[in-house]
Amino acid sequence: MHTTTSRPLAALALVVLLPALGISTANMALPTLAQDFAAPFAQVQWVVLAYLLSITALIVGVGRLGDMMGKRRLLLVGLALFTLASALCAAAPSLAVLVAARAVQGIGAAVLMALGIALVGTVIPPHRSGRAMGLMGSMSAVGTALGPSLGGWLITLAGWPAVFLVNIPLGLAAWLLVRHHLPADPPKAAERSFDLVGTGMLALTLAAYALAMTPGRGEFGWSNLALLAAAALGLAVFLRHQSRHPAPLLRPRMFTDRALSAGLGASAIVSTVVMATLVVGPFYLSRGLGLSPALVGMAVTAGPAMAALAALPAGRLVDRLGTQRTTNLGLLGVGLAAACLAMLPMASGIAGYVVPLMALTGSYALFQTANNSAVMAGVAGDQRGVVSGLLNLSRNLGLVSGAAVLGAVFALGAGDLAQAGPEQVGLGMRLSYAVAAVMALVGWGVVRGVSRPG
Repeated sequence: MHTTTSRPLAALALVVLLPALGISTANMALPTLAQDFAAPFAQVQWVVLAYLLSITALIVGVGRLGDMMGKRRLLLVGLALFTLASALCAAAPSLAVLVAARAVQGIGAAVLMALGIALVGTVIPPHRSGRAMGLMGSMSAVGTALGPSLGGWLITLAGWPAVFLVNIPLGLAAWLLVRHHLPADPPKAAERSFDLVGTGMLALTLAAYALAMTPGRGEFGWSNLALLAAAALGLAVFLRHQSRHPAPLLRPRMFTDRALSAGLGASAIVSTVVMATLVVGPFYLSRGLGLSPALVGMAVTAGPAMAALAALPAGRLVDRLGTQRTTNLGLLGVGLAAACLAMLPMASGIAGYVVPLMALTGSYALFQTANNSAVMAGVAGDQRGVVSGLLNLSRNLGLVSGAAVLGAVFALGAGDLAQAGPEQVGLGMRLSYAVAAVMALVGWGVVRGVSRPG
């Protein structure tokens, strides 16, 4: 990268890193929180869920707000909110306060996720956008891969508040870098009206869907079905409202762009596939292969670590070959790797699982870099925030859906996990990855033949 873009890019890289750390480090604190607050897991898991729900519900709304009031200005507000909420989390005297502070931290994280990618186009020339998107993907993967080990080390050293305190110096550094090295973009005077009602409708709809995909006590029950029905009704009401509003949160006609719709759809599908590595993988490694928790952690971390290493070369490949070819290559790689895992014999051991896992996540990094570049390339400046929000939303919804759908497929194959033997767990794993391979093929079909920028 040129020296004139290195500091702005470093600022955005840190912006993208923070939300990923916010989820991966906090996961490691759940057992300690359950012990310190004498709370059951069903309550403690809201430390994670509150954060994810805030991001999922608000990411499109804050993207739109950034388009209106100025992306850099709102990004500074989001960084300040994320950093202050991190301090509140660390000082929380009770679990309820901690959950509330995590919800606020999630609002800040939504701003960071929506606007970090949106601002790449303001500091990076188009012919280098692939490398920039590769760096953004790499930093997100680094946050996911680094979080478990960093979180475990911080908890051992200074207790659970440390996993939130670490965000404070990082947040301050990001705020200063953004403040001094990103160009200001003045708000658009022609469009001051913000669709608050539509934002609320979409937030409630997305929250209902996310909660519906979170089975209570490990089972998908009537409450989940009711939430799913509420989400479907909310979506219908929201779309009707958008078609009548003079300044809608989302312009319905934007989805007539086949490249945009295909990119968002493929992002959701591939994220659903990747979730198998985080949901199904640990069960197979521990219950199927009998590995210790330490070895399971190392094996699972190999996935995001490979994604982090592959993202930067993927960006160079996008700049060289264009987004169409590299998107197809990434999707085919994901599908082939998932198919290999679906046919994996248990006798192949840990190496037999980790090698195709790394091929899958490396291919995912290639797809994500190319797809992000393609989706953002044709977007007008006053829509970059909302489209970036949609791109992140499609990924989040894919992860949420993957946890539910592929988790259910795994349970179908393995049966009762409390009594399932290694062979049954292996069957559940292979069935899950077989479904994942078919989904990757569907994603390839969605984007194949669609004319994309680059």
